Amino acid sequence: LCMCGSAVRQDGRSASLTAPNGTAQRALLVAALADGGMAASSLAYNEAHGTGTALGDPIEAGSLVAAVLSAREDALAVGGVKANIGHAEPAAGMTGLLKLAVGLRMGEAAPNAQLRLLNPHVGDTLGGVAGALPVQLAAVTNGGGGVSSFGYSGTIAHAVRQHSGGD
Repeated sequence: LCMCGSAVRQDGRSASLTAPNGTAQRALLVAALADGGMAASSLAYNEAHGTGTALGDPIEAGSLVAAVLSAREDALAVGGVKANIGHAEPAAGMTGLLKLAVGLRMGEAAPNAQLRLLNPHVGDTLGGVAGALPVQLAAVTNGGGGVSSFGYSGTIAHAVRQHSGGD
């Protein structure tokens, strides 16, 4: 596995301190892909920041649709480590990166634990695009992946990795 690209920026103006800015998130995803010289179609797996909120998750899903999913034909596996371990506060981004690295190396996306009913706002946002929210181990093709981390202070980050298939 190699770290291919990343981007970090400030979320900018939004409705409130805890409300995300979808335009900034979309630009962040595009910048990380560009930094890594990767196309959206080369991603097989994405670890979302997702915390299960009615406001943030649909905005994050919309950013993912605009920057990545709308440019794809194959389904992108989307996970959220917080569903498996809870919110690890500052360690959440690193934990997501580790989950992504293991998933790409093993060729499997871990299930989104306890996902029984999709937030209807997220479902509406994802409608008609190639996305999958696995509820059991799901195979991922030999490709890359990304991980998002959006901080309470407004610092947002996204990193993309590529799996070479050799290790």
